[in-house]
Amino acid sequence: MPTFHRILVAVKKLDGKPLPAVLKAAQLARAFGAQLELFHGLATPVYADTYPARERGLSALEEDLRQKALRRLEAIADRLRLHSIKVTVSAEWDHPAHEAIIRRARAIKADLIVASLHAGRHRMPWLMRLTDWELVRGSPVPLLLVKNAHPYRRAGVLAAIDPSHAHEKPLQLDKDILQIGKKLSAALRGRLHAMHAYSVIPMGALPEGITPATMEAIQDDAERRAQLRFSRALRMARIARARQYLIAGQPIDAIAEASRNSGCAILVMGAISRSGYKRLLIGNTAERILDELTCDVLVIKPESFRSDIPRASRGVRLRISLPVTALA
Repeated sequence: MPTFHRILVAVKKLDGKPLPAVLKAAQLARAFGAQLELFHGLATPVYADTYPARERGLSALEEDLRQKALRRLEAIADRLRLHSIKVTVSAEWDHPAHEAIIRRARAIKADLIVASLHAGRHRMPWLMRLTDWELVRGSPVPLLLVKNAHPYRRAGVLAAIDPSHAHEKPLQLDKDILQIGKKLSAALRGRLHAMHAYSVIPMGALPEGITPATMEAIQDDAERRAQLRFSRALRMARIARARQYLIAGQPIDAIAEASRNSGCAILVMGAISRSGYKRLLIGNTAERILDELTCDVLVIKPESFRSDIPRASRGVRLRISLPVTALA
């Protein structure tokens, strides 16, 4: 996996408030010597029958709104340029928001997308329609979701790998996770940690005829095998034993535990995007983990992943206002 040369920052709001995703992307741009682009997707519907649209024409109104967004992005970019960061800006009419971001990343050949994650738990976690989740599913580019405003200071990086290759994850994905984790931690002058969750059988769920002593032996063997796989996966990474976390349990709980114990600022993990009706459900560990953690999360996909996001922009979303009588 190559280093970061071009970073796209999805600027969701242009209200002048501090933007943690922009600030952290700027830190990464300086650390990697990368170029930064601040991008805002204009996805708000334009009402064709309003006074401004009729008076000035739709095309003129659309361009005015785009130029307004560009001016606000330039104001942010100017502050970053004071720190010798190469920054460009872009605002385009396109929708929905996650598709606009992914299309722009493709257009500029970005090798990292940075976006702020909506704070707090989602009210309907079983039905994922928010931009964040759609970015996780659809982005072929590594995606850094920023969850807090704390700047990176010698930031530790936690690589979550699965050398058992459960959950249909390919072998190369673990290698990519470790490689990108190593580059991140080195660039941010932090340390690389690694974790692996392995399955155990609850003692309260003993199969008939198996004694507790036998079950304990089975679990000890499972731990030994998991440790062997984990050690082999980390052989080339040269991570000190004190920064290795082998945890028995479900991946979600184990990753949360390793994140707390390591105190890392960034978790690097892989995700397999799913299709069909499973897209609507929490079928992906990555989606559930995003709700649990307080640190930032970098999600990467296998090289074989192919995004289903159309390449052509959808342009402006036009609407017609309803008369008051129609709402009665």
